[in-house]
Amino acid sequence: MARHRIVSLLPSATEIICGLGCADGLVGRSHECDFPAEISDVPICTRSKVDPNATSANIDAAVKALSEKSEPLFEIDGKLLRELNPEIIISQSQCDVCAVSDQDVAALISKWPGNRPQVVSLNASKFAHLWDDIGQVAAALQAKEEGKEYIKELKVRVADVIEGACQTVTRPRVLCLEWLEPLMSAGNWVPDMVSIAGGDNLISTSGEHSGWLTMEEVVAAKPDVIVMMPCGFGLEQTRREAETLSNDPNWQKLKAVKRGQVYAVDGSSYFNRPGPRLIDSLEMLAAMIHSGRQDFGHEGTAWLRIQ
Repeated sequence: MARHRIVSLLPSATEIICGLGCADGLVGRSHECDFPAEISDVPICTRSKVDPNATSANIDAAVKALSEKSEPLFEIDGKLLRELNPEIIISQSQCDVCAVSDQDVAALISKWPGNRPQVVSLNASKFAHLWDDIGQVAAALQAKEEGKEYIKELKVRVADVIEGACQTVTRPRVLCLEWLEPLMSAGNWVPDMVSIAGGDNLISTSGEHSGWLTMEEVVAAKPDVIVMMPCGFGLEQTRREAETLSNDPNWQKLKAVKRGQVYAVDGSSYFNRPGPRLIDSLEMLAAMIHSGRQDFGHEGTAWLRIQ
């Protein structure tokens, strides 16, 4: 397998690269690429203009303010990127709010003299696109066989979740929230995952971007299970943000709340990243949707019941 000089500006891509056994080719990463631990010494090439530790309401305001001025949410260290001299840069075109876009990368390297790196752009919007992304990265790194084997390993775990879901009698009504203030339903690959894990997804649509919603719509949806997965938030940050909803009288009337079927998850590490750890996320969903009938681990460290 040929070794390439790779810069990954997308966390899910970084995890794919490492899963393929190509971590030794990484010469640069984004500020969000924090897994696995073996990449901790790889130079960081980007930064966010928005404070990730702010409240969801303040982050939303900051993002909208930058968007109104047509300013990108992320900055690329062009000087460092040029010094790293990558052969391949992996970026994305799925969401300008979540990571550096391929357009920003293309604009930057268009000014470089001489040979320019290949830009690999990922665009997952459904769960099945994970296999496409692994295959695309594997092809770019000349690791097609490794990619096929990696996909097989991950699909075995998906099959285990499906087998468990088929043994359940009911399919709970599940609402996944990707933002809490204002409220936003989780779209893209999440509806597919809810279905695979044995639930009926509410409000959002597979393959479509997450959308804003009101508390009235949440009440009307009558969820049996609610999973909070704010984009970019870890488990503790999500748990803290959830307290704002618990003060709403309408929230307290929800069946999911009354039954103690409200969960917080580490969305930043798992559900928000369309990479290999979507399989971990799928396993967590199965455990939450069916109240622990399937136990794949991670409870208390990546997800927990909060109400």
